[in-house]
Amino acid sequence: MAGFRSLARQVRDPRLLGAQQRSSLRRCLEHFAPYGHRATWRHLCEHHGFHPDDRHPPQSRLVAALEELEEARTVWLGYEAEFAARRKREKYQGVRRPTTLDDWHRRTWGGFGVAWCDDPAVHPAGRLAEVLRRLVTALDGEPGDVCPVCGGGRVVWREGLHHDPAAGPVCLGCGIVVPVPALSERALAAAREARYALR
Repeated sequence: MAGFRSLARQVRDPRLLGAQQRSSLRRCLEHFAPYGHRATWRHLCEHHGFHPDDRHPPQSRLVAALEELEEARTVWLGYEAEFAARRKREKYQGVRRPTTLDDWHRRTWGGFGVAWCDDPAVHPAGRLAEVLRRLVTALDGEPGDVCPVCGGGRVVWREGLHHDPAAGPVCLGCGIVVPVPALSERALAAAREARYALR
């Protein structure tokens, strides 16, 4: 299976047909899709002006979409490197018990579903890299009372998500499944209460 960088070169290769370049961009999402494959694809299509079902979009738009994806991937790989260094220091100091952050990070290793959007049609409006920067900042700081991506306070606990874990706090504003470590106990309790209010 081709890696992300190899597929990125194919997207930029002017000798390939538009359908091949498009296919290579979609396959990049097998390696890095912060909102999940379908939601990340829709985001890229909307932001760069081509239809999700267009088999021959202009290469310039595909490359622009790829550049946005690469920028976000750089942010995430930086976070993963810092995370790995922190865990190494903790293990050296004898801290071996994983935290909720470690558990969440294990599920998103490589960047798949970092800001999972269970409904592909509902995802954050900003650029992927900015969304990930906000998320990383929230994960590195104290848990908050609002969505770390959009700042919205309408977070509801949902069951039956198409992701692991199958239940979690979903922001009704931007659509992401908010990482549990980014929310305070008060916000998580409010999200669980809101679940019953929406029934």
